[in-house]
Amino acid sequence: MSRKRVLLVDDSQAALMMEQMILASGGYEICTAGDGVAAVEVAAREHPDLILLDIVMPRADGIAACVALREQEATRHTPIIMVTTRGEEENMEAAFRAGCTDFVTKPINHAELTTKVRAYLDEACS
Repeated sequence: MSRKRVLLVDDSQAALMMEQMILASGGYEICTAGDGVAAVEVAAREHPDLILLDIVMPRADGIAACVALREQEATRHTPIIMVTTRGEEENMEAAFRAGCTDFVTKPINHAELTTKVRAYLDEACS
């Protein structure tokens, strides 16, 4: 059985490292991207099983990236969890309209993120 692949997308190296540390115990294969444009490119190439996507990023924000990911056949049904400091209701609504599956606010709650990641990846296994 192959390991599940998770794409982490954030322009902050500190946020990427934190997410990698949180997910390290899950044995997932991790790939990263630093902005929305790179996220779409990496996702097309790597075919992740789950995407953690920041909203505020250069070149293309998470909302635009989410829309683009939903337009690609390879990622049309891939779970996308928005991970952002922008937890206001209007940002959450925009994220869900763009096609995200779930939403987590920063600072990241380790248990919450781990539970959500496992739920989506275990669901993908069954």
